[in-house]
Amino acid sequence: MSLRLFLWSLTAAFAGFLFGFDTVVMSGAEKPIQDLWQLSPQLHGIAIGSALWGTVIGSVVGQWPTDRYGRRATLIWVGVLFIVSAVWSGLAPDVYSLMIARFLGGLGIGISTVTAPLYIAEISPPAARGRLTALFQFNIVLGIVIAYASNAALAWIGDDAWRWMLGVAAIPSVIYTILAFAVPESPRWLIGLRGQRDAGLKVLRIIRPEASDTELAHVADEIEQSRAEESSTAGFWSWRLRTPIMLAFLVAFFNQMSGVNAILYFAPRIFELAGHEAQAARLTSIGVGVTNLMFTFVGLWLIDRLGRRTLLFIGSLGYIASLGLCSWGFYSGNSKIVPACVFAFIAAHAIGQGTVIWVLIAEVFPNQFRAAGQSLGSFTHWIFAALVATFFPVAVDAFVPGTIFAFFTGMMVLQLAWVIWLVPETKGVPLEEMSRRLGIEG
Repeated sequence: MSLRLFLWSLTAAFAGFLFGFDTVVMSGAEKPIQDLWQLSPQLHGIAIGSALWGTVIGSVVGQWPTDRYGRRATLIWVGVLFIVSAVWSGLAPDVYSLMIARFLGGLGIGISTVTAPLYIAEISPPAARGRLTALFQFNIVLGIVIAYASNAALAWIGDDAWRWMLGVAAIPSVIYTILAFAVPESPRWLIGLRGQRDAGLKVLRIIRPEASDTELAHVADEIEQSRAEESSTAGFWSWRLRTPIMLAFLVAFFNQMSGVNAILYFAPRIFELAGHEAQAARLTSIGVGVTNLMFTFVGLWLIDRLGRRTLLFIGSLGYIASLGLCSWGFYSGNSKIVPACVFAFIAAHAIGQGTVIWVLIAEVFPNQFRAAGQSLGSFTHWIFAALVATFFPVAVDAFVPGTIFAFFTGMMVLQLAWVIWLVPETKGVPLEEMSRRLGIEG
């Protein structure tokens, strides 16, 4: 792997850092914002959730600029959205202005989950594609941890601390945007979607400096052949794409049906229900974040060694054990085990679904439909994230916690069955070969 290839991948993955930072930074600002503008619970909820709904819309529309204007240009504009959102949020004169600013940041998040993993997958050699694409997830987790630390460091400023918490995101956003100008366009977009073979070969030559001209020409031929086959077939919603569509939808669906966002968003309430109120803030902001970061490292190390399917299998077993024990702990009154089970759950998620989701979605679609497939997976992820986060407090009021965790456990049993019988291994398979492996005929 060339140093430049790694730096390009890291730059695109840095969009994930902005995603993680922007998602969590509001946790330190939401209460001062409510107090400042005397917001009703309803308006407060809309203000805090505006970024999330921007993310849902961004995941839907992200396919269009990614295919029309290119991966590189879209990555740059993602950075611009983050800059505008951060500065506007920090200077917002009223709650409605803040909601617009946060919505723009959400758009950036949603588009980044379409474009960044796709771009990294398209420039990566098969042997390193898993760990390079998974850098996006690692940066998300790193952004979350840094956001917690940033909020703690700025909390002493006073009444305007929340403005600094939100506005400081402009610094990494500017750095990312500048770096994005230095990355090249994806060779698969140049050759496969724009027919610019010479420009694509130039990028391929930088990506694979050890390859001969004949080998690079063969790669370009494969991309062109794939383009010719795809252009003569039906659109995205076709029977021949049923396997990648199913994989993208279900990996995103099961990701949220594990309850991961509910546990991350409402961990203090869960610990309170378990009788650990005094530890809630520390366990949430430090323990959960550090655990997530540590085990994401493990997932990065394993994904190109063991493969995507194996990590999903290991993660499913970890989910079932940790969620099942949480359910048992609440039902039996043995709530002392709940914090340890939550940490085990986060570890299982980081190694399994957390590392695999963006990689797998970016791999399984042919070049012509990769952006549309990434958009489908991203939208599925975010719409179910919003629904789970919305209905979790309602479920807590309607059911005992043990029942909720039993439901999540049952969903992970279904995920395990899906992984065993229907998920193929994509480790080390060239992207153009993937279509043949999945039975997608031209």
